[in-house]
Amino acid sequence: MKNLIFILILTFTSCASKDDDPVEEPIINITYTTNIKSIIDSKCNSCHSDPQKNGAPIALVTLENVKDAVLNKDLIGRVEDGSMPPEGDVLTSDQIELIKDWEKNSFK
Repeated sequence: MKNLIFILILTFTSCASKDDDPVEEPIINITYTTNIKSIIDSKCNSCHSDPQKNGAPIALVTLENVKDAVLNKDLIGRVEDGSMPPEGDVLTSDQIELIKDWEKNSFK
């Protein structure tokens, strides 16, 4: 009986709690103004400004420009495969995921 009690105590006290692990909370309310615009401004608008520079085919200066690029110009695919931006700072995987989440969140 003492062995059973010891095993039960050991079992319940030795389990690690998930509360000890840092948990990254997902961003629920992703908006263009709060989350996406700064990424586009810092990573894309050196060329995709208005007027465009370096042969960029589209401007990415407004919410509508960026939404159109995601929906119709494969913006996400281009940043994922590294073809955009063609030089300079590429988007991090976290930034790409944020843009994907923004799209899934209906482009607020």
